[in-house]
Amino acid sequence: MGEVSPAVYRAGSGEPLLLLHGFTGSWPHWRPVLGELAARYEVIAPTLAGHDGGPPYPMSLPLTIAAATDDFEGRLDELGVDTAHIVGNSMGGALALELAKRGRARSVVALAPAGGWSDGDGEAPRLASFFARQLRLTRLIQSRLSTIMQRPSARHAAFRDVMRHGELVAPADAVDMTLASLRCTLADRAIAALRTDHGFAIGDLDRISCPVLLATPRYDRILPPPKHVPRYRREIPGVEWHVLPGCGHVPMWDDTRLVVRTIDEFVSRHVAVPPAAPAPAEPLSPVNI
Repeated sequence: MGEVSPAVYRAGSGEPLLLLHGFTGSWPHWRPVLGELAARYEVIAPTLAGHDGGPPYPMSLPLTIAAATDDFEGRLDELGVDTAHIVGNSMGGALALELAKRGRARSVVALAPAGGWSDGDGEAPRLASFFARQLRLTRLIQSRLSTIMQRPSARHAAFRDVMRHGELVAPADAVDMTLASLRCTLADRAIAALRTDHGFAIGDLDRISCPVLLATPRYDRILPPPKHVPRYRREIPGVEWHVLPGCGHVPMWDDTRLVVRTIDEFVSRHVAVPPAAPAPAEPLSPVNI
């Protein structure tokens, strides 16, 4: 049975494919690729805790990638998902890699994953400032969003940091995604946690034993590749690396076909082949005694 609600999109059949969105997003960030992927896989795209439509993030938990993954594992259990092929974008990519360390991933496609920096190197506070500025500007134009997003040039400008071709986003989707960022109840708390510069870099990458594809948008302005790719390439065992030309940080909207093809080609190579059924026994020849 399929399910579509603010908390989760679930449709299709076959190998389970888990899609994890980025910070201040929600499952509709995957909207451009859902149809084609659900025709090939069982697609499960949850809205993460503390985000628009998702469950609340427990106040008792610290805000770190490890703690967020602890909480999300419980959500996977509720969804009846033991292991899955996981595709994560940005913060969702960091969660995907953390889940892989815990044996919950059959394979991982990490689209511009967060967490590739090192604690204390200043990247987390830089991101905190970026998100605080974005949310402040969004609140200023909130009452005029519907009018502003009617113009392709305005959508291009509004999304210039997160995608290369924001003008391709339909006006209604542009408004929904922008408002979803304001309805992220975790945002201010997460920004404060990022400013501590601790707990958001992914460590112990040598514990990952499943296949991993690092898919890097060439024009990622939020997590620039020269800073955020090298450690993942060095430390994830057997990692594959592809560059997504013409794409920004959220590449699903810039080049939908490329992203679907990238996911499908990698996942299909790593689908477990069930063992062949044993051949029927040859009939015994009669034996004269």
